[in-house]
Amino acid sequence: MNHNETATFIVVLLNSGTVTHLQHLMTKSFVEHMALGEYYDEIIELVDSFAEAYQGKYGQIEDYPEVSDFNKNPLQYLEMIQEFVQISREHLPQDSELQNIVDEIADLVNTTVYKLKFLK
Repeated sequence: MNHNETATFIVVLLNSGTVTHLQHLMTKSFVEHMALGEYYDEIIELVDSFAEAYQGKYGQIEDYPEVSDFNKNPLQYLEMIQEFVQISREHLPQDSELQNIVDEIADLVNTTVYKLKFLK
């Protein structure tokens, strides 16, 4: 099994926890502060669950790509992550147990986008 797509998925989403944590610290908006705090708290656990379940089924990923992107605009950044998850899921294993975790990740991203977009 080629782990490249899955490794990229994991790294980008783990990185999103760091990026949103920094955005959380830099915002002057209480709503952004709370929404980003919830996101970075939950995304790491969900991605870890996905990575462990994937590796339990398909073997250990031994090489991860480097990722570094930072966008000071939380809504733009999370909308980019939203699109990334939607596109990436087609290239990930289609096992229902793994896709269920991807569903939870997509739900967290969608909910955070909602909060950033509509709760001011």
